[in-house]
Amino acid sequence: MRLLVYLWKMFCYTAGTVVAGLAIFEFWFLAQITYWVDHNPPTTAVMDARLEALREKDPTAVLEHKWTPYGRISNDLKRAIIVAEDAKFIEHDGFDWEGIQKALEKNQRRGKIVAGGSTITQQLAKNLFLSGERSLLRKGQEAILASMLEATMSKRRIFEIYLNVVEWGENVFGAEAAARYYFGLSAATLAPDQAARLAAMLPRPRYYDRNRDSAYLIGYSESILAQMDAAQIP
Repeated sequence: MRLLVYLWKMFCYTAGTVVAGLAIFEFWFLAQITYWVDHNPPTTAVMDARLEALREKDPTAVLEHKWTPYGRISNDLKRAIIVAEDAKFIEHDGFDWEGIQKALEKNQRRGKIVAGGSTITQQLAKNLFLSGERSLLRKGQEAILASMLEATMSKRRIFEIYLNVVEWGENVFGAEAAARYYFGLSAATLAPDQAARLAAMLPRPRYYDRNRDSAYLIGYSESILAQMDAAQIP
């Protein structure tokens, strides 16, 4: 009997320690997200990983990145990204359940994870905090972070941060750097067709940086351009 009591106490102590540790871990994320409501994140997990890889070859390497306020980013680019990445961004609470279902069905057909059905909020959560691996554990953490973002920030702020940190090519991050890198323009002055081209690159930005004349990229850009007028932005 004493042994059972001892084992029960050890179980409760261990479980309590684990729960407390997880709570502290998640609170650390929430504290950063709350701070970023009014402050711009200087970097992200994805940016840090890219820079670390670059500096293994060149210790003085830097990323192409410049923060630009939401009002100085082309509305055409915003609409193009909504069309390409998350048509229901204004409406959902961080998760597009229909999109997730379609992604699950696609993964089942392929027999491996090829699609995630991620919203802009989920993509931002991943870019800010997580590695590029695909696993159920990472997707679970991504969901927790996405919920924190939606509960703490406005849609406009979520979108503003996303536009400024998303990867857009080889070591190119954010709308301003992308506009200058590909077109020699500011993010504010992008034409609709240029905005559509940038949005079309987002699923595979480094690949399309190397393959800018891809027939798929050209066709997808035209499809995005045709839908942009109907897109709702925050």
